[in-house]
Amino acid sequence: MPAPTAHPTIDLLRNASPAAVDVFTRILTRGPISRIDIARLTGLSQAAVTKAVAPLIAAGIVTDHHEQPKGGLPGRPATLLRIVAQSLVTIGVKVNEDDIIGVATDLTATILASTHRSIGDGSFKSVLDDIVVVVEELKELLGDRIDRLAGVGVAVSGDVDSLRGIVRESALLGWAREPLGTALRERLDLDVLVENDVRALTIAEHWFGVGVGTASFAIVTIGSGIGCGLHVNGEVVEGAYGVAGEIGHLPLTSSDRICTCGRRGCVETVASSHAIVGAASGPDRQGLSVQDVVDLAHAGDSRAVEAFDQAGTVIGTAIATMVNLAGPELVLISGEAVADYDLYDTHLRAAFAEHAFGAAAGCRIVVRPNTFDDWARGAAASVIRAIVTQRYPVPRKL
Repeated sequence: MPAPTAHPTIDLLRNASPAAVDVFTRILTRGPISRIDIARLTGLSQAAVTKAVAPLIAAGIVTDHHEQPKGGLPGRPATLLRIVAQSLVTIGVKVNEDDIIGVATDLTATILASTHRSIGDGSFKSVLDDIVVVVEELKELLGDRIDRLAGVGVAVSGDVDSLRGIVRESALLGWAREPLGTALRERLDLDVLVENDVRALTIAEHWFGVGVGTASFAIVTIGSGIGCGLHVNGEVVEGAYGVAGEIGHLPLTSSDRICTCGRRGCVETVASSHAIVGAASGPDRQGLSVQDVVDLAHAGDSRAVEAFDQAGTVIGTAIATMVNLAGPELVLISGEAVADYDLYDTHLRAAFAEHAFGAAAGCRIVVRPNTFDDWARGAAASVIRAIVTQRYPVPRKL
């Protein structure tokens, strides 16, 4: 099958000079912004900024915006640069254990459309088919904007080789060495980027959320797994082998506990949703759901309360370990279980305070719920970053 024909705007970004990449990134993440401020942030001269911006304006992905002085004061209007948000669109897909969520976004990762689909038997082939259906549904929802589609991002839990589009290991999905990126590219005839789901969420926060203007932060996600994304010194940490921030698999619990990854003593053996349900269950009550255990804990049931207390302690210890090593100024706690964060909070913060070393204890812990649309948006944001920074999705020739 021939390689997809790239949109002229994508070709422009992929062939841009390092200076143009830097300038465009500042406009995308900080705009509206003046040429003077871009020069200050990048270290480029104003003449170099103007040179870099000119083809972006000509291509219709950046525009000048004239803003009158505030308060009706006299003076020349300030000329600010801003992104033309719908000059490109992306599709992001989040693959869960039981369902798939897809979103279409503009160039600023603002969601334009979304869709949801339950998956079948969970096999690689079945999920592959379901992802294709979700993407096709979103393409229909995009209508005549489809000719601006820049690519598809897919976020998956586990060890992901994003360069080659391979899911090396996903305990949640039961996959190993699955060539998801190549398979999707062949089916969709589009550029595809496969990314670890927590890292994708971190990329979205880096460019379009808490990371803007923040030197370092971490995201810790609580739910069916315990994930962590790191943003240090202005970059999302990806690791030499594509693995970084896996605090869910720190060996902080008893070696008697076997994790779904096959290893022993992982944080997830106590703190994942499945582990909490298991701890609160027993011969006298089988088939409990996560919501059942949450309700029991809120009602004061001792087993359910103890399960959340243990989870909070282990997560707090894991966060302290990560903060001691990476030194972020902020930890954002998110994920599907954050709606019930009150059940974790006391023991999590106590364990963090006990184990955080020195000034690292001053790291702020902020809690913010998110939806699965946010996870899918992270996949879309990963495509945007890959194009802008010239880190191409799945290579056209493997």
